Order: sequence, then C-alpha cells, then structure tokens
Amino acid sequence: MLLPAEIESKTLIPALRAILAKKLAEDHNIREDEISKMLGVTQAAVSNYIRGTRGDPSLIAKLLAEKQVSDLIDELSSNLSSDMAYTPSSLSKFIGLCNYIKSSLLICEIHHNLESNIDEQVCKECENMLLKGPGSVY
Repeated sequence: MLLPAEIESKTLIPALRAILAKKLAEDHNIREDEISKMLGVTQAAVSNYIRGTRGDPSLIAKLLAEKQVSDLIDELSSNLSSDMAYTPSSLSKFIGLCNYIKSSLLICEIHHNLESNIDEQVCKECENMLLKGPGSVY
C-alpha cells in the first residue's frame, strides 16, 4: 500500500519536473544547465525530462489536460523563467500545485493506476484525509 507522499515523490514530482523542464526549455529558451539549478536536479535529469525518458508520459498528459493544473504550471514556469531561480514564491506555487493535485483527488487516480488492489475502506479514509487538506489530523 503506497501512501500519498510516496505517490507524490515517486511519480507526481518527476512528472511535474518533466513538464516544467520542457516548458522552460521550449517556451522560455532556457538552457538545461540553468533549468537543472532551478529545479534542483542534475543536467542529465533535465535532459531526460525534456526528451521524455523520465517522468510518466501518460501522467504528464493527464496533468496537462486538467485546466487548473495546466494554469498553475504555466504560472510557475513563468515565475521561474523571470527569476531564473527557485524563490520562496516559486516554492510556494509548486507546493500549492502538489496540494491542489492531492485535494482535487487527482492523486487517487494516479494511485489506482499504480496499485489495483487497494482496500476500499482504506481508499475512502485516505480520500477523507486528502479532502481535509494539508496538516489535518484524525
């Protein structure tokens, strides 16, 4: 059984980095070495993100198809490209993006694609916690 944080770290964050790397390179003409510094990953990772060999392509397509997610990514990529660095504002936007994906239950779809045998009661309890938002307790 994967926890939401595991799903976020193993699939969601790499997919979001892939989207951002590609947008920064293609839409804002930023070099891979600069993108790597912005995203806190190696230049090789950025190269893989841009070529599509890192980050789940179907998850990337699903995320980009969601208007709110796409708008948040556009805002974040514009912020990163203008500051050329990860700032408190861009960090806040990235966290907000991840929180939106969790609270809108998009992360549940990702989870069901990774694990097909999730206990329904566990799923409902997790869903209730996600709907309450970050920092909620029992």
